[in-house]
Amino acid sequence: MKIGCCTWIFGGEPLAVTATRVKRAGLDGVELFGDVSLDPKVVLSLLGDHGLAVFSLTPGDADISHPDAAVRDQALDYYRRLVDFAAALGGPLISCHGQVTRIAPIASQAEEDAHLIASTRAICDMAAAQGQNVVFEILNRYETHQIRTVAEGLVLLDQVGAENLKLLPDAYHMNIEERDPAAALRRAGNKLGLYHAADSNREGIGDGHIDFPAQFAALRDIGYDGPVIMETNAPGPNPFSTDKGAGVPAIIEAQLKKSADWLRTQRL
Repeated sequence: MKIGCCTWIFGGEPLAVTATRVKRAGLDGVELFGDVSLDPKVVLSLLGDHGLAVFSLTPGDADISHPDAAVRDQALDYYRRLVDFAAALGGPLISCHGQVTRIAPIASQAEEDAHLIASTRAICDMAAAQGQNVVFEILNRYETHQIRTVAEGLVLLDQVGAENLKLLPDAYHMNIEERDPAAALRRAGNKLGLYHAADSNREGIGDGHIDFPAQFAALRDIGYDGPVIMETNAPGPNPFSTDKGAGVPAIIEAQLKKSADWLRTQRL
């Protein structure tokens, strides 16, 4: 099993510092925050020096379902640059989702769902032109008003109709939205392209009440062979901010190490 983590969880610290922490925690790579201003050669060199791979990219917020066409165009322009960035990094998975924290439609749900389908199809077309794959991240109701369950995600896949698009379920989000997360993973089957892990309180594995053995049994059953990406957070308010006081990076590093130690007892 390959284990990685999202780099955004360490806030704005330099990537070199984050890479040191990730390696020290015993991980194999990262899901890199999609800062397209970074120099891909520098990123690859820095992570390579630590023996870390780039498994996937997390996008910055870009509102691909906004009713204002100018806002959507701006979002899709960001994804064009993200696809180019991914190509320069060797083609890691590209994650996409709507604007995090927009939990209600500005126009109508139907209109914005149509925009989401069209924009996701456009992103997949951009990626396909460079031989890349895309995963759509499924979020919870407190972060999005669109695509909150695997069942909804599977409908989106059919509506988009792109062969290079799969789903990205997250244990933390599933804990809120799915009646049976393990069953949801089995339902995703070969449409599952990437898996995120954090416990019910968004801390490390074992710090909450999620039944991770059941989820890993489901991942084995469907033959998932991709990386497990940890997306934990330190205790404290505001889940959208990593700034929770002094010592937070060390807390997150400890969460990652503890989680990686447990993950390596599993078999995928």
